[in-house]
Amino acid sequence: MPCLPYWTFVWKSDVSKPQCIRLAGGVRALLVTAHPDDEAMFFAPTVLGLGRAGARAAVLCCSAGNYYKQGEIRKKELEQSCLLLGIPASNVTVIDHRDLPDNPAVEWDTQLLAAFVLKHIEANNINLVVTFDAGGVSGHANHISLYTALRYLHSERKLPEGCRVLVLESVSIFRKYISILDVPISYLLPSDALFILTEEETEQAKRAMRCHRSQLLWFRHIYMLFSRYMVINSLRLL
Repeated sequence: MPCLPYWTFVWKSDVSKPQCIRLAGGVRALLVTAHPDDEAMFFAPTVLGLGRAGARAAVLCCSAGNYYKQGEIRKKELEQSCLLLGIPASNVTVIDHRDLPDNPAVEWDTQLLAAFVLKHIEANNINLVVTFDAGGVSGHANHISLYTALRYLHSERKLPEGCRVLVLESVSIFRKYISILDVPISYLLPSDALFILTEEETEQAKRAMRCHRSQLLWFRHIYMLFSRYMVINSLRLL
């Protein structure tokens, strides 16, 4: 059967192929992030798009974001942001493990991280996982570690049957900061899924980002104005 259509969502895979995921109430999606604020800064179009299409979404954040000793504050900000994106606090989990530190210079242990993620997938009957790609959008080592862990689970066939993985496309610095001007480029270039927000929805994403008050330095205000990730998410299947 064809994928469930929605005008702000385009599923670009061949609908005759088995990997096509019908966006309906049966989709149980897990967003796997590295830090509080990733869900709003990078993945808001995906979260909002999946939610409108009837999917049940949850967030697994793999650190408390304690690089500047603000972990407890950031966990509360994460819950506030997720609530604005349509994800209740009961569906938000933070892993605060000493061997998974918030540090841009640290690559997280693949086996340890994969074990945490797989346990969460199995416990919550997840059938769609969303995370970063090999570029990590910003090149952050923690972001890339998530991709490595999910790629390991996928390649070793450790994921439950029917569980698919979508990874967020990292784009050039030029495309990253041209906001909605990247829409035609994103649509024409190959990808498996594309989420585009309306103006109203973009404001919703920005409100979620503003929940992360501890992180709102001047350059993040500029990011919210110009980053295509506040408006557009293009993703590929593993």
